[in-house]
Amino acid sequence: MRLPLITPGTRPELVELEARILAERGRISPLYQVLLNSPPIAQGWEQMLSAIRNRNSLPASLRELVILRVAVLNRAPYEFDAHAPIALAAGVSPEAVEALRQVPLGEEAPLSSSERLAIELADAMTQSIEVPDALYAQVQAAFGAQAQLDLVATVAAYNMVSRLLVALHIGH
Repeated sequence: MRLPLITPGTRPELVELEARILAERGRISPLYQVLLNSPPIAQGWEQMLSAIRNRNSLPASLRELVILRVAVLNRAPYEFDAHAPIALAAGVSPEAVEALRQVPLGEEAPLSSSERLAIELADAMTQSIEVPDALYAQVQAAFGAQAQLDLVATVAAYNMVSRLLVALHIGH
């Protein structure tokens, strides 16, 4: 790890922020213990990622599929390992979780057409950054406006998460 972990309860100025993180997350993970090195970043991170994870319109299973895919593409095993149980609890099959590890995604992956489309979008956003118009037209046809934004924001946010994890060696 490239930055020190801030042990919860050791800094009086962080009490309120730690309480908000605990209320939203149930614990203060190593990621958040690193983020506490910069309280303003930790606060903004918690608010944005909690909205992405807990208050968007996507089914939890679809959200977790794209989070897992981004983790694989960005070589962020800590993120994959953190979200695999959440995906399974949301109803994603163990076979689908394992299939996401294949790059490119195999045709035999047990995913619905909308799940495959979301994974294709995640692949484009993560690997190429630009999303081809033809692909986005399919996304528009399959998802309403809010779901489109929630899907794109989820992929974008978890690219940020995985890149921070990898850069700071969190979970290594």
